[in-house]
Amino acid sequence: MLKLSILDQSPISHGSDARVALQQTVQVAQLADRLGYHRLWVSEHHDAPTLAGSTPEILIAHLAAKTSRLRIGSGGVMLPHYSAYKVAENFRMLEALYPGRIDVGVGRAPGGMPRSTMALQEGKQRGAVDYMQQVADLRDYLTDALPEDHRFYGLTASPVVDTVPEMWLLGSSDGSAYVAAQQGTAFSFAHFINGEGGTGAMQMYRDRFVPSRLCASPETSVAIFAFCADTEKEADKLASVLDLSLVFLANGQRADGVPTIEMAQSYPYSRYELALVKENRKRMVVGDKVSVKQQIEALAQAYETNEVILCTNTARLEDRLHSFELVAEAFGLHVGTPSADTTAAHARDIPFRAQHAEEE
Repeated sequence: MLKLSILDQSPISHGSDARVALQQTVQVAQLADRLGYHRLWVSEHHDAPTLAGSTPEILIAHLAAKTSRLRIGSGGVMLPHYSAYKVAENFRMLEALYPGRIDVGVGRAPGGMPRSTMALQEGKQRGAVDYMQQVADLRDYLTDALPEDHRFYGLTASPVVDTVPEMWLLGSSDGSAYVAAQQGTAFSFAHFINGEGGTGAMQMYRDRFVPSRLCASPETSVAIFAFCADTEKEADKLASVLDLSLVFLANGQRADGVPTIEMAQSYPYSRYELALVKENRKRMVVGDKVSVKQQIEALAQAYETNEVILCTNTARLEDRLHSFELVAEAFGLHVGTPSADTTAAHARDIPFRAQHAEEE
């Protein structure tokens, strides 16, 4: 069965502020929890006037406390900015507090402009080789598996718990797919960032996958912008907000929050910008619930994955919530309250798979 998940970037609407945006992310998470979505990830962006999420670890803790069964994670932590050891301890703490519900998704994009990257990495320089090592270190800290020749052999990430967060590498290229395959982590392709070449990257990940203590076999998902409304026309209006946001981004314009539908509808697009809008629509699914269901299923089939992650940035919260409701209706999502036994069994699932991978 196809699993549906959400990436929420805490968009700040035009005329609103970051506090409201974060409160809205809580509402999205609670709705997703009730509707039966599989997981919800929050993002990391810095010095961004339209996105409020800068510290996913803190937001994850708050969201997990406000929900009951939904997996909560990072989409993702921008690992080159940080110590892999500290990231491991952050997510082990979250796993200790919410066993069986935490995902650590990591990426290597800066999550902001050069100024914020310099501030985050002040005095440090990292490259592609370092990222591969960081991913290996994070994996090994999470599973207490540092090799004997490691520079910090014997070091333990605290707190020590008997379950492990799911670890995902997020990427929009075959380079990230290669790292995920070599380090034996799950891999999520960001189709909403790069609408070309994703199926090839996913196949390379499967072909080159090396089993690890975290994953015995390849685990995948694909993330896409999604706008669902009662009619095709209404959905197109919702998507027009993102059309304009992406044009602003391409033009280097610093937007004052996510534009409204009215702003998007009245914007005087140049011929070049209209071509850009058409190209960017490859990164979205847009339509009523019948059409969106068909598009999501086609995307999952193309990527040969059983999980699709939806990112829906709208100016109005009610439009975002209604979009998720319609998609849930289209796929017949439903959820009951899990028993304590079921939750405990799920929490034990990852260590069992890790042990199985070692035995293989």
